[in-house]
Amino acid sequence: MAKALTLLFCIGVMISCRNGSPGKIEVLTLVDTTKSWDGNKLPKYPEGQPNVKILKFTIPPKTKLPPHEHLVINAGVLLSGELTVVDENNNKLYLKAGDPIVELVNTIHYGENEGTEPAEIIVFYAGTKDVPITVKKKMKN
Repeated sequence: MAKALTLLFCIGVMISCRNGSPGKIEVLTLVDTTKSWDGNKLPKYPEGQPNVKILKFTIPPKTKLPPHEHLVINAGVLLSGELTVVDENNNKLYLKAGDPIVELVNTIHYGENEGTEPAEIIVFYAGTKDVPITVKKKMKN
């Protein structure tokens, strides 16, 4: 009897899986590039022990981040809100929810949430151990 119940259970699972077949997996490439958002080539990865860091930032409305530069390659996706990124030459990149960014490396810039809701962004840093990902700087102009 137990074998018959097990068999019926397995048949039921197979039928329900076949009728409720899983959806098709979709892959959407957000970025595939060798350049940062300003069009400059990304630098070579530094020598040393690789270190990957993933950070989620929440930037309140009407908030400007301090000027800084990244010493490592990084990229992110804005999850919600809006964000403006400004480099030292006053070039601007406007991001809205869902937009990707390949950040500037060794170039001073800042981000600003000029909107009315928090901006949330996840950023992936690919550097080396003991090399800071971000250094605060003063804008040249």
